Amino acid sequence: MLTVTELRAAYGRIPILHGISFEVKDGEFIGILGHNGMGKTTLLKTLIGLLRAAGGKIEFAGKDITREPTFRRNRLGIGYVPQGREIFPNLTVLDNLRIGFAMHPVNEAEMIEETLEEFPRLKPLLERPGGVLSGGEQQILALGRALCGRPTVLLLDEPTEGIQPSIVEEIVDILKRLRDKRGLTILLVEQNLDFIAALSQRVLVIQRGQITGELTPAQLDDPELIGEFVGMGSA
Repeated sequence: MLTVTELRAAYGRIPILHGISFEVKDGEFIGILGHNGMGKTTLLKTLIGLLRAAGGKIEFAGKDITREPTFRRNRLGIGYVPQGREIFPNLTVLDNLRIGFAMHPVNEAEMIEETLEEFPRLKPLLERPGGVLSGGEQQILALGRALCGRPTVLLLDEPTEGIQPSIVEEIVDILKRLRDKRGLTILLVEQNLDFIAALSQRVLVIQRGQITGELTPAQLDDPELIGEFVGMGSA
């Protein structure tokens, strides 16, 4: 599904990713774990094309997309939910959702109905500006918007940041259901160890812009093993 080979990226002359390689299989949920400043968010931005790769290769469904622009990667089936959600606060919930499928050949009425079926919490909020929603509601809106393009791979960056536990549990249930229903594949950057353990089939450890190990979800319960990775932030 997604193969990353010796991927490098930098901000100007400052290198961040130093030859990252991994593979994500169809329908797999993979977590990314690491301290603040180790390259987690940079990795997702490079995969979606917001940051140009300085070297290496990104293959998606057998196609080399390393030099493809972001909108083409999205059309091919890669969705992205950035850290901080980045919804459009002055647009209504409905218009935020419309942006999610603006570049895709879908029937608007059918897509809105399908999205509200998956995210019923949004139904009474359709005419409200995105900026008046709670943090949890905004996160669900960001997820719904990304899924409006019917991606096969979803890149999630810190989806539980600043939201209440009840909505965190709701998001876990939604993502598990979408995996079973659509065969959705997810690459997840997250600090909440319970959340990442509940969803991920395996967890990659990133240190100083390199993948240095792999953990099972069960190993996230070992305080001694996971201690050095606690206190993570974005990079």
